[in-house]
Amino acid sequence: MDGKGLDLELASSVSIEAAEAAGALLREQALGAFEVRTKGNGDDLVTELDLASEALIVSRLRGAFPAHRIVTEEAGELPGSGPWTWLVDPLDGTNNLAIGLAVFAVGIVLCEVGLPMVSVVHDVPAATTWSARRGGGVHGPWGPLRVRHPVKDRRLTLAWIQGHDVARDDALAVALKARLDRESKRVLGLWAPLLSWVMAARGDIDGIVAYKAGGMDLHAGLLIAQEAGIETRCLDGGAFDERFASVDDRYSLVAGTPAILDRLLDLTADELKAFAR
Repeated sequence: MDGKGLDLELASSVSIEAAEAAGALLREQALGAFEVRTKGNGDDLVTELDLASEALIVSRLRGAFPAHRIVTEEAGELPGSGPWTWLVDPLDGTNNLAIGLAVFAVGIVLCEVGLPMVSVVHDVPAATTWSARRGGGVHGPWGPLRVRHPVKDRRLTLAWIQGHDVARDDALAVALKARLDRESKRVLGLWAPLLSWVMAARGDIDGIVAYKAGGMDLHAGLLIAQEAGIETRCLDGGAFDERFASVDDRYSLVAGTPAILDRLLDLTADELKAFAR
């Protein structure tokens, strides 16, 4: 129970149940034919599965917390008031699903005055769930989780997360990605950012660089990674403000364990300086 009377354990339980129910729906419906259409700038996609998953999750959250504000990937902001806001990404990795690639997830996070407090990421094809509470650590399919530390001095394996609305000729994005490709062992672009954050939390990858990433597929995974021991900074090394304010917000950051964060910042800060000259 927090100071304002909200039971965060209940909030976590409700969000986990909603995410897993949505995952079951997605696994079943993905086996058949489904409608796919473009949205936004035409490169991003939405399917009828996104909408069905979103409706299920919103119904579960509304039933348990009728006064809370809810912001979803597809419907946008739904009515609510007070300090509590739910962020719902009903299908992170729609572009993967559309081409038959089994890399997609469901993400839900509860924010208090914008600060993520409870989050869940459900890996749909694997039917596995990762959840976190601020200050309470991470739980996965096999219990509590702490991030594994990388082997000292080896080349890094990273994930690159780029916002859907970043232009292909964005010079800084091109420069940053090229630098990471040159200096790292491997740079993953999963098209499902929530799963990149889970991989960082588990220690499967060493870190993440995000450039103008959207908040709907950021905050749930970010809290899980942070509670596992991952630290974050802005690209220039400054403090990163993780609060959610608006669906139009874009976030650029580096994330990794304390042991490798300086190595990541050397790459990104150098490119920022070179780009500014």
